[in-house]
Amino acid sequence: MTHTELSLTVDAPIGVVFSTVADVSNFSEAVPHIEHVEFLSETRTGVGARFRETRLMGSRRATSELEVTEYVQDERVRFLADQGGTIWDTIFTVGPGPDGRGTQLVMVMEARPYKLGAKLVTPLMKRVVAKAIAADLDAVKAYAEAAG
Repeated sequence: MTHTELSLTVDAPIGVVFSTVADVSNFSEAVPHIEHVEFLSETRTGVGARFRETRLMGSRRATSELEVTEYVQDERVRFLADQGGTIWDTIFTVGPGPDGRGTQLVMVMEARPYKLGAKLVTPLMKRVVAKAIAADLDAVKAYAEAAG
């Protein structure tokens, strides 16, 4: 299992930051390398929302199916994906920023490989994944600050 945790302060209200990460329509608009989102459920936000996301990863396209498994308005949202022999478990949490200014956004991702090939490759991908997540969070920050 690999564990990645990143946080940053966003100069925008909690509600704006939360809706940017918790609503896949906003998230896909905020993150420029997400090319397409296809909803697989009638639910678009909140627990039970399922969707297929296609994004550019370097020069390749990667498609993942994700499901929202936990959703507490203006507090946290959790996404699960089963991709390539690994369970990707991602939680975004929002709260008051340092000194009560802005919003603290924390993203924790755990990758739990269950197939042999994934058990070998997933730990090697940690640095690449962390870099991609940092880029996502920077895009979320810019989007939320522009909206807030």
